[in-house]
Amino acid sequence: MNAQFVLFDGFDPLDVIAPFEVLVAGSDALGGELTVELVSAEGPRPVVSGSRGLVLQATSGLDPERPGFVIVPGAAGPVKGDPDDGDVTIPVLLARFGETAAIPLMRRAFANPQITVATVCGGSLALAMAGLLEGRYAVTHHLGMAVLEATGVHAVPARVVDDGDLVTAAGVTSGLDLALHLLDRSYGPKIAAAVESMFAYERRGTVWSNRGRVPVAV
Repeated sequence: MNAQFVLFDGFDPLDVIAPFEVLVAGSDALGGELTVELVSAEGPRPVVSGSRGLVLQATSGLDPERPGFVIVPGAAGPVKGDPDDGDVTIPVLLARFGETAAIPLMRRAFANPQITVATVCGGSLALAMAGLLEGRYAVTHHLGMAVLEATGVHAVPARVVDDGDLVTAAGVTSGLDLALHLLDRSYGPKIAAAVESMFAYERRGTVWSNRGRVPVAV
């Protein structure tokens, strides 16, 4: 199994680093069975984040044929601004992601039954704005939920939303809960609990999935 974190210009570092470390610890608990790496659509390159120029190194290209997880982070930067005046806000960065070589690769990832696509924070919004999530159940940062709904996504106010081959997480720190859920779902609760213990962190919030009975309206 592989976990590919997709870096793009303007990404949010915590959206990447928090779940990256959780999955690396999970890999250690599995004896190295899970390969975790930073990738970009353009191949190996230094990628500049949206947090004061912090740079992470993508070590290889995004490969939609490799089984496992493909994780898309959100962006970092100002929330408000006027794009017509050249202001580069988070919505602008997420929209730009939809114009990159990552989108055709993500389409192939969604078509691969051996891949689960996961997102943190605005990562789901980036995919939704590119037309990849219409009709799916997902969550994003609370400031972007209305926009997510406007793209044709069923926006669910939960910490993590599990829609089968698409697993999305809400605000920035929810990347921890996303990664722990992926470990639990794929390898079992003992592996996830071991990582929780190592990081002195307990999963929080609701993991929502589209199954079970619908509650009666009161």
